[in-house]
Amino acid sequence: MPLALLALAVVAFGIGTTEFATMGLLPQIADGIGVSVPQAGNVVSAYALGVVVGAPVLTGIGARIPHKRLLILLSGLFVIGNVASALAPTFGWLFAARFLAGLPHGALFGVGAVVASRLVAPERAGRAVSRMFLGLTVANIVGVPAGTALGQQFGWRYAYCAVAVIGLIALAALAAFVPDQPRGSQAGIRHELRAMGNKQVAIGLATAVVGFGGFFAVYSYLVPILTHLTGFSDSSTTLVLALYGAGMTLGTLIAGPLTDRALRPTLYGGLALLGATLVAFYFTVHSTVPALLTLVVMGAMGALVTTPVQMLLMAKAKDAPTMAAASNHSAFNLANAGGAWLGGLAISAGWGWASPALVGAALAAAGLGLAFTGGLMDRGSGTSEVITSSGTKSLTDTDQVTAG
Repeated sequence: MPLALLALAVVAFGIGTTEFATMGLLPQIADGIGVSVPQAGNVVSAYALGVVVGAPVLTGIGARIPHKRLLILLSGLFVIGNVASALAPTFGWLFAARFLAGLPHGALFGVGAVVASRLVAPERAGRAVSRMFLGLTVANIVGVPAGTALGQQFGWRYAYCAVAVIGLIALAALAAFVPDQPRGSQAGIRHELRAMGNKQVAIGLATAVVGFGGFFAVYSYLVPILTHLTGFSDSSTTLVLALYGAGMTLGTLIAGPLTDRALRPTLYGGLALLGATLVAFYFTVHSTVPALLTLVVMGAMGALVTTPVQMLLMAKAKDAPTMAAASNHSAFNLANAGGAWLGGLAISAGWGWASPALVGAALAAAGLGLAFTGGLMDRGSGTSEVITSSGTKSLTDTDQVTAG
């Protein structure tokens, strides 16, 4: 089991590296293909668009394919997308290649989360899913800085080549270590879409879009905030971002056990603490040590939210959790776009570089309100279905306080 979870974490590591390293290489990409930096920034949007489109579409197409085989096929598409990115001769081809690279992102995480949850006993499913997400947070500590440095030193194309190699390693590990998990007799696109019609799934996705948008309202502008207000030099921001990634890793490590013990309270606490930390950052950003400490906590609280949201969606989609789990990553990318847009509006309005922190706090509070709404609906429904490694089990009202 540890090797299977490690294989899934390697997939997440590659995804995190290719997604975020692009942001640090925009000047090199712009010079290499002869466009402006703002125009080069559209390749980031192309990847996000690929995630939003690919998560439901590819999950639906692969609804009858056994999970292991689907993971291998999606990893192959991920490798192809990054090789195409490295070889793209013009901006148009690079835009298309980044869209292609983003297509398997959400489906890989969604299918991977379902596979991870079924590798272990039901009471440890949250821990297993969080172990997969560790690959994403470690990418922010190691993969993104390394990919950025490689691209800056030898050219941005080498960064995408390196990610493609990671993808090949992940593909081999999936083939070697992940056990077969055959689909049930009811597997299919109609079954998955029917599960997506659950109101609790819709509220869970809305919670991810709005609540996690608070995280991205600050993360998107973290480098200029740190240079303009905290006084960090451009050269030192990479180390600060790695520290931020360390906070995310810490949050992911504690999210699994807490989610297994008390799903909804973990979600409530994560969103509430994220909002409080964002407010604190508004005041601590002008002092180096307090700002760094707040950043670590902010990263931890942002990561703390991801596992309970993922597990909640899988629970509410009952015995067809794959598309709900994949769509969660479409929601996160919408949160990325929406949070960045609202944070940018605050800066453009003249409210100052620290203003995205308050925007983020408001979004976290709104996400908390949506999460509470879902919890109240659960209490009124009488029972709740929670996915297990062998199927589902019905929980009584007294169980809902912990499993939601």
